[in-house]
Amino acid sequence: MFSKTIAAVSIALTGMAMLSTPPALAASERPVFISIGADARAPIGWIQFCNDNARDCEAQGGGARDVVLNAKAWSDLVRINRWANEHIKPVTDMEHWGVVERWDYPKDGYGDCEDYVLLKRQMLMKAGWPASALLITVVRDKKGEGHAVLTVKTDKGEFILDNQAENVVLWSDSGYRFVKRQSQQDPNVWVSLGDPPPSVTTASAR
Repeated sequence: MFSKTIAAVSIALTGMAMLSTPPALAASERPVFISIGADARAPIGWIQFCNDNARDCEAQGGGARDVVLNAKAWSDLVRINRWANEHIKPVTDMEHWGVVERWDYPKDGYGDCEDYVLLKRQMLMKAGWPASALLITVVRDKKGEGHAVLTVKTDKGEFILDNQAENVVLWSDSGYRFVKRQSQQDPNVWVSLGDPPPSVTTASAR
Protein backbone atom coordinates (compact mmCIF):
# COMPACT_ATOMS: atom_id res chain seq x y z
CA MET A 1 0.00 0.00 0.00
CA PHE A 2 2.83 2.36 0.84
CA SER A 3 4.47 2.04 -2.57
CA LYS A 4 1.13 2.79 -4.22
CA THR A 5 0.70 5.75 -1.89
CA ILE A 6 4.06 7.26 -2.88
CA ALA A 7 3.47 6.52 -6.57
CA ALA A 8 0.16 8.36 -6.40
CA VAL A 9 1.66 11.48 -4.85
CA SER A 10 2.62 13.21 -8.10
CA ILE A 11 -0.86 12.63 -9.53
CA ALA A 12 -2.55 13.80 -6.36
CA LEU A 13 -0.41 16.91 -6.09
CA THR A 14 -0.99 17.88 -9.70
CA GLY A 15 -4.73 17.60 -9.33
CA MET A 16 -5.10 19.65 -6.15
CA ALA A 17 -5.80 23.36 -6.49
CA MET A 18 -3.92 24.89 -3.59
CA LEU A 19 -2.43 28.21 -2.53
CA SER A 20 0.70 28.80 -4.62
CA THR A 21 1.97 32.12 -3.33
CA PRO A 22 4.33 32.27 -0.34
CA PRO A 23 3.08 34.41 2.54
CA ALA A 24 4.37 37.93 2.95
CA LEU A 25 6.18 38.12 6.28
CA ALA A 26 6.80 41.14 8.44
CA ALA A 27 10.00 40.25 10.23
CA SER A 28 9.59 43.16 12.62
CA GLU A 29 6.29 41.76 13.92
CA ARG A 30 7.25 38.17 14.66
CA PRO A 31 10.45 36.12 14.64
CA VAL A 32 10.97 34.12 11.48
CA PHE A 33 13.94 32.07 12.71
CA ILE A 34 14.09 30.19 16.01
CA SER A 35 17.05 30.46 18.37
CA ILE A 36 19.29 27.39 18.63
CA GLY A 37 20.68 26.20 21.96
CA ALA A 38 23.01 23.47 23.17
CA ASP A 39 23.13 19.90 21.90
CA ALA A 40 20.24 17.72 23.03
CA ARG A 41 19.62 14.00 23.26
CA ALA A 42 18.07 12.41 20.18
CA PRO A 43 14.60 10.92 20.78
CA ILE A 44 14.65 7.17 21.33
CA GLY A 45 12.15 6.83 18.49
CA TRP A 46 14.61 8.41 16.05
CA ILE A 47 17.39 6.07 17.19
CA GLN A 48 15.12 3.06 16.69
CA PHE A 49 13.99 4.36 13.29
CA CYS A 50 17.61 4.76 12.17
CA ASN A 51 18.44 1.22 13.25
CA ASP A 52 15.75 0.05 10.83
CA ASN A 53 16.30 2.69 8.12
CA ALA A 54 20.00 3.56 8.23
CA ARG A 55 20.10 4.99 4.72
CA ASP A 56 17.41 7.55 5.57
CA CYS A 57 19.46 8.83 8.51
CA GLU A 58 22.75 9.49 6.77
CA ALA A 59 24.17 13.01 6.80
CA GLN A 60 24.22 14.45 3.29
CA GLY A 61 27.08 16.43 1.83
CA GLY A 62 26.85 20.06 0.83
CA GLY A 63 26.33 21.55 4.27
CA ALA A 64 23.26 23.29 5.66
CA ARG A 65 20.90 24.66 3.05
CA ASP A 66 17.82 26.87 3.38
CA VAL A 67 15.35 26.56 0.52
CA VAL A 68 14.43 29.63 -1.53
CA LEU A 69 10.72 30.06 -0.82
CA ASN A 70 9.35 30.79 -4.26
CA ALA A 71 5.83 30.01 -5.47
CA LYS A 72 6.67 26.42 -6.44
CA ALA A 73 8.35 25.66 -3.12
CA TRP A 74 5.39 27.06 -1.17
CA SER A 75 3.01 25.00 -3.29
CA ASP A 76 5.06 21.88 -2.48
CA LEU A 77 4.77 22.54 1.24
CA VAL A 78 1.04 23.23 1.26
CA ARG A 79 0.15 20.32 -0.98
CA ILE A 80 2.29 17.70 0.71
CA ASN A 81 1.18 18.76 4.18
CA ARG A 82 -2.48 18.52 3.22
CA TRP A 83 -2.07 15.33 1.20
CA ALA A 84 -0.44 13.44 4.07
CA ASN A 85 -2.93 14.79 6.60
CA GLU A 86 -5.85 13.66 4.47
CA HIS A 87 -4.53 10.23 3.49
CA ILE A 88 -2.96 8.98 6.74
CA LYS A 89 -5.30 8.05 9.58
CA PRO A 90 -4.17 8.99 13.10
CA VAL A 91 -3.55 6.16 15.56
CA THR A 92 -1.39 5.85 18.68
CA ASP A 93 1.68 3.64 18.75
CA MET A 94 0.06 1.50 21.41
CA GLU A 95 -3.00 0.91 19.22
CA HIS A 96 -0.86 0.45 16.12
CA TRP A 97 2.12 -1.54 17.35
CA GLY A 98 1.38 -2.44 20.95
CA VAL A 99 4.31 -0.33 22.20
CA VAL A 100 4.51 3.12 23.76
CA GLU A 101 6.84 4.64 21.16
CA ARG A 102 7.78 3.62 17.63
CA TRP A 103 8.71 5.82 14.66
CA ASP A 104 8.08 4.43 11.21
CA TYR A 105 6.71 5.30 7.79
CA PRO A 106 2.92 4.89 7.74
CA LYS A 107 3.09 2.03 5.24
CA ASP A 108 -0.40 0.77 6.02
CA GLY A 109 -2.00 4.23 5.99
CA TYR A 110 -1.96 4.67 9.78
CA GLY A 111 0.44 6.52 12.07
CA ASP A 112 1.00 9.05 14.82
CA CYS A 113 2.61 12.49 14.62
CA GLU A 114 6.18 11.25 14.10
CA ASP A 115 5.04 9.00 11.26
CA TYR A 116 3.35 11.91 9.49
CA VAL A 117 6.60 13.86 9.83
CA LEU A 118 8.70 11.04 8.42
CA LEU A 119 6.38 10.70 5.43
CA LYS A 120 6.33 14.45 4.69
CA ARG A 121 10.11 14.60 4.98
CA GLN A 122 10.46 11.68 2.58
CA MET A 123 7.98 13.14 0.09
CA LEU A 124 9.74 16.50 0.05
CA MET A 125 13.12 14.84 -0.41
CA LYS A 126 11.72 12.85 -3.33
CA ALA A 127 10.57 16.21 -4.75
CA GLY A 128 14.18 17.44 -4.64
CA TRP A 129 14.30 19.23 -1.28
CA PRO A 130 17.58 18.97 0.70
CA ALA A 131 17.38 16.96 3.91
CA SER A 132 19.22 19.74 5.75
CA ALA A 133 16.17 22.00 5.30
CA LEU A 134 13.72 19.36 6.62
CA LEU A 135 14.12 19.04 10.38
CA ILE A 136 12.12 16.74 12.62
CA THR A 137 11.14 18.82 15.62
CA VAL A 138 9.82 17.99 19.09
CA VAL A 139 7.39 20.49 20.63
CA ARG A 140 4.87 20.81 23.43
CA ASP A 141 1.44 21.39 21.98
CA LYS A 142 -1.24 23.75 23.28
CA LYS A 143 -2.22 21.17 25.91
CA GLY A 144 1.39 20.80 27.05
CA GLU A 145 1.69 17.34 25.54
CA GLY A 146 4.61 16.05 23.51
CA HIS A 147 4.20 16.35 19.75
CA ALA A 148 6.32 16.18 16.59
CA VAL A 149 6.23 18.48 13.55
CA LEU A 150 8.41 19.06 10.51
CA THR A 151 10.31 22.36 10.47
CA VAL A 152 11.19 23.55 6.97
CA LYS A 153 14.07 26.01 6.75
CA THR A 154 13.67 28.65 4.03
CA ASP A 155 15.20 32.00 3.22
CA LYS A 156 11.99 33.66 4.44
CA GLY A 157 11.75 31.85 7.76
CA GLU A 158 11.03 28.50 9.34
CA PHE A 159 7.68 26.92 8.57
CA ILE A 160 5.82 24.10 10.27
CA LEU A 161 4.13 21.09 8.65
CA ASP A 162 1.80 19.58 11.22
CA ASN A 163 -0.71 16.74 11.17
CA GLN A 164 -2.87 18.74 13.59
CA ALA A 165 -3.15 21.73 11.24
CA GLU A 166 -4.21 22.09 7.63
CA ASN A 167 -2.25 25.28 7.06
CA VAL A 168 1.52 25.63 6.86
CA VAL A 169 2.48 28.36 9.33
CA LEU A 170 5.51 30.25 10.53
CA TRP A 171 6.99 28.53 13.59
CA SER A 172 6.24 31.51 15.85
CA ASP A 173 2.57 31.41 14.79
CA SER A 174 2.10 27.75 15.71
CA GLY A 175 1.30 28.28 19.39
CA TYR A 176 3.71 25.49 20.34
CA ARG A 177 6.62 25.46 22.78
CA PHE A 178 9.66 24.30 20.83
CA VAL A 179 11.90 21.80 22.61
CA LYS A 180 14.49 20.34 20.22
CA ARG A 181 15.11 19.34 16.63
CA GLN A 182 17.66 17.88 14.25
CA SER A 183 20.76 19.86 13.41
CA GLN A 184 21.02 21.06 9.82
CA GLN A 185 24.55 19.68 9.61
CA ASP A 186 23.69 16.13 10.72
CA PRO A 187 20.21 14.60 11.23
CA ASN A 188 21.58 12.43 14.05
CA VAL A 189 22.66 15.46 16.07
CA TRP A 190 19.84 17.22 17.93
CA VAL A 191 19.82 20.73 19.36
CA SER A 192 17.66 22.45 21.94
CA LEU A 193 15.40 25.32 20.84
CA GLY A 194 14.19 28.65 22.17
CA ASP A 195 10.58 29.77 22.47
CA PRO A 196 8.92 32.60 20.57
CA PRO A 197 8.60 35.72 22.73
CA PRO A 198 5.15 35.93 24.40
CA SER A 199 2.69 38.49 23.13
CA VAL A 200 1.19 41.09 25.45
CA THR A 201 -2.05 39.15 25.71
CA THR A 202 -0.44 35.82 26.59
CA ALA A 203 2.55 36.83 28.69
CA SER A 204 0.71 36.45 32.01
CA ALA A 205 -0.40 32.93 31.12
CA ARG A 206 3.05 31.58 30.41
